[in-house]
Amino acid sequence: MVRRVQVLLLAALTLVAGTVMSSAPASAVIGGSKSTYGPWAVRMLVDGKPACTGTAVTSRWILTASHCFYEQARPVADRRISFRVGDLDVRKGTTVRPVGKRAGSAHADMMLIKVSRMDVRTARLATSPVRIGQTVRQYGWGATCTTDENACQSRVLKQSKLRVVSADTPRCKGYVTPNGPDFCMKKVSGIPAGGDSGGPVMSVGPRGTETLVGVFNGSDREQVAQAGKISKQLTWIRSVTRG
Repeated sequence: MVRRVQVLLLAALTLVAGTVMSSAPASAVIGGSKSTYGPWAVRMLVDGKPACTGTAVTSRWILTASHCFYEQARPVADRRISFRVGDLDVRKGTTVRPVGKRAGSAHADMMLIKVSRMDVRTARLATSPVRIGQTVRQYGWGATCTTDENACQSRVLKQSKLRVVSADTPRCKGYVTPNGPDFCMKKVSGIPAGGDSGGPVMSVGPRGTETLVGVFNGSDREQVAQAGKISKQLTWIRSVTRG
């Protein structure tokens, strides 16, 4: 499993904004929609440029994808990283910066990074795994064109609707394993791509309550996407954020 995470890190895009399942060009959230809610969503910037998406899981900790912190297999220094929080329009958010603590999961493409205090609503964490057939929402500020994804990152938060499918689904094989750290999703309306990496995947309760069930880490830009399972990393997340 550790070997698989290492492969994901080495395969990260140069601008730490891509996916790990395919390099085929496609826009983010194709057929998706503009979000009207997402107070826990965080935009990650590197050198002031859009990179990835993340989730505020406490007032001091952001959860995103580990591969977002690598360029050509080399770590990105904290001084180059910033986050925009508190608004669906990235131009109107507040900037927070790392404060010297980050922790990567040994079993999944996930990274926790500590930042200056955020005045935002934090995400509720899933304590049970997603179910096959369950519908989820993925959020991100990713690409909005089908050509140069780095040149057309969204300024507003967008979302896609996906359905959880079996790891044996043809397009998922080789990327997601049964009982592994990730789960596979099939497009219902929208598919995430470059710039959405690390973003929240949420389940939606009967009363509209959203719960963080996954961290998006890759898609084929056409039909399927994958995300790390929050339920499998819950102990790790709690141990780091309480420290």
